[in-house]
Amino acid sequence: MQSLGIIEGYFGQAWSWRDREYVMEFLAPEGFDFYIYAPKADLYLRRDWRTLYPEPELARLRTFAEACRNAHVRFGIGLSPYKLYKNFDGATKNILVEKIEQLQDTGINELAIFFDDMPGDMADLAPRQVEIMDFVASQSSVNQLSFCPTYYSNDRVLDRVFGSRPASYLESLGRNLDDNIEVFWTGEEVCSREYSAQHLKDIAEKLQRKPILWDNYPVNDGPVKSQYLHIRGFSGRSGDIAEHVCRHAINPALQPHLSLIPALTLASRYAHPGAYSYLEATCDAASRVVNQAFAQKIASDLIALNDTGLDRLEERVETLREAYSGFDHPAAQEIIAWLDGQWRLSGSEMEID
Repeated sequence: MQSLGIIEGYFGQAWSWRDREYVMEFLAPEGFDFYIYAPKADLYLRRDWRTLYPEPELARLRTFAEACRNAHVRFGIGLSPYKLYKNFDGATKNILVEKIEQLQDTGINELAIFFDDMPGDMADLAPRQVEIMDFVASQSSVNQLSFCPTYYSNDRVLDRVFGSRPASYLESLGRNLDDNIEVFWTGEEVCSREYSAQHLKDIAEKLQRKPILWDNYPVNDGPVKSQYLHIRGFSGRSGDIAEHVCRHAINPALQPHLSLIPALTLASRYAHPGAYSYLEATCDAASRVVNQAFAQKIASDLIALNDTGLDRLEERVETLREAYSGFDHPAAQEIIAWLDGQWRLSGSEMEID
């Protein structure tokens, strides 16, 4: 069974701690054995990373870390030190050490350093980032270090937004990163529609290690994707990719309870590689997350919720709202909130570093 996990890497409103704990405990028996906390809305991990967490927020992290331990789930935190590689001097190192120590005190098993969503058009980008990771490794006592490159996909949209990637960037990282540091990869696209074994094998050769697959499904942040509820089961992930990745992490949707439906189908995909039907798996997963009547209603509305787009539903919005108001379940509340436009994201909410 592949090591599966959740990585909160979405833009927009972060989940509540209650929902976060529910999702983690629900998925733990299904093979989801790690959880990385890194929502873009937590500024203490991004723009304000130099500022230490206040005690109330720190207490919430400690409580969640304990819940993960009790569920035998490895807990990690993803730190995005904004443009750290542009000025990695003594003062900045001291701030970074303080931050690492505070995060470790919460009880994390993994520390992930993210350099995504930052400018990267500099010839020596890889050596600078390797230097930082070597420093983090020297200061950290966690069981696992992981790293997200600036160019974490072959998708050329990254070059358009963050500048042209340096030549042989991945190869340089592969040669020089400590062998024990794991590397995230989202695939041929930022939001890959499918993964092939050959592609992942090629990336593993460049990185000189199997990547952690950062799967940007069912995430639905952004002005376009927030128009859809991604509740259909996973497809385009063949069973033979397992031997070419070290772990498989999914970036969940803005709706925590609805995210459980596709998450369960991924576990089913790995557990039953020769007998997987994604629509059948979707229906089965929905019936496990909600009651049978609710699951049947979701199945009948799958095209409207998953594929049509909120702005194109028009008069169906009220009909759907009335129907789901009859179910007493958090997932129904998430559908209603989505129909009411509460999950919409604008471009300003997706502002990148």
